Amino acid sequence: MSLKKRKRRVAVSNVPELTLEQAVDMVVSGKRTEGLRERTLLDYIKMWGYFQNWLQENYKIEHVSEITTDMIRNYIHWMRYDKQKYGGHKYITNDQGIGLSVTTININLRCLRAVFNYLEREELLEVNPMDRVKLIKQDENDLRGALTDDEAKEILKQPNLRDYVGFRDFVAMNVLLDCGLRVNELLSLRAGDFDFTTRFIELAGEQNKSRVNRLVPFSSHVSKWVLQLITENKTEFKTDRLFLSSYGEPIKANHFNKRLKYYAELAGVIDKKVTAHVYRHTWAVNMIRNGCDPFTLQKIGGWSDMRTMRRYIQMDVEDMRSSHDEYSPISKFKHRKGY
Repeated sequence: MSLKKRKRRVAVSNVPELTLEQAVDMVVSGKRTEGLRERTLLDYIKMWGYFQNWLQENYKIEHVSEITTDMIRNYIHWMRYDKQKYGGHKYITNDQGIGLSVTTININLRCLRAVFNYLEREELLEVNPMDRVKLIKQDENDLRGALTDDEAKEILKQPNLRDYVGFRDFVAMNVLLDCGLRVNELLSLRAGDFDFTTRFIELAGEQNKSRVNRLVPFSSHVSKWVLQLITENKTEFKTDRLFLSSYGEPIKANHFNKRLKYYAELAGVIDKKVTAHVYRHTWAVNMIRNGCDPFTLQKIGGWSDMRTMRRYIQMDVEDMRSSHDEYSPISKFKHRKGY
C-alpha cells in the first residue's frame, strides 16, 4: 500500500493585495459558480462580517494578508469569554450573558476556514492563517436535549385545532415527530410530495442539505392530518405548498421556530430551547429506542456521515442499563444450574 506523501508548500508569487471586503466578495462569487446554496453564501457573508468588525475594532487592518493565526486565536478567545450574547441585536436588549457556545464558535470557524481555504486555493493568499487553528473540542453529549414522551404529549395539546394557524402548526409538529425532517425540508413541502398510497414523502435533491433525492416514510396517523390540511388549503389558497401563513404565504424557519417555542412555553417546557431541530433529535432518539437500526435511520434522516448521526442518538444512563440487562450474554445462562 502506497503511503500518502506530505504535500510540499509552493510559494505563491505576485499575490494581489485584497481588502477584507474584496476577499469575501471574491469567495462568494467563486463559491456561487461552484453551486453552493444561497443560504450557505449568506452565512459566509454574515460570519465574515462579524470577524471583520472585530478586526477593525482591535487591529485596524485593511488587507486580508495581514490576518495572522494569533489574531484568529484571539478572536476565538473573545467569542468564548468576552462577547456579549446577542450584543447589538435589533430586538433583544436585555442581558443574555457573556460567551458564545462551543457549537456557535465552531460554526464561525468553519465559515472562516472555507473563506481562507478558497483564497489559498485560488492563489489569492500566500499564507493561510487557519492552517494551525483547530475547532474547539466538544462533548458529544453536549447537545440540545430531546423531548420526553410527557413533554411531547403536552406540547401537542397546545395548538387550537379550530383555528387554521393552530391546526397547521399541529400538523407540522406531527410530521416532524413522525419523519424527522429538517425545518427547511418541512416548510418547503408541497401536496405533490406526498404519496398516500405508499405513504412516502419524496424529497427532491434541491430540498435536501445533502442534495440527494430521498424517500421518507410517514405513518397512517399523520396521513390523515396532512390530507385534512391539503383540503383546507385548497379551499382558501391557490398554491400547493403545505405549510402557509393565514394569508397564503410561505412560512420562514425563524417564525416557525418561534411558534414551537410558544407552544413549549404553554406546555411548561421552559428548560429546553425547543426548535424544529429538537423535534428531529427527538425523532432520532425514539427511532433508535424503538428498535430502528442505525443504517435505516441514517437513510431516512438524510445524514451523509454516520458520525454526524451518532451525535443525535447518544444513550443516557437509563438506556445503557436497560440495553445491558436485555442483551447481556449472561442472561441466557442465568437459569442454568449453578447460576
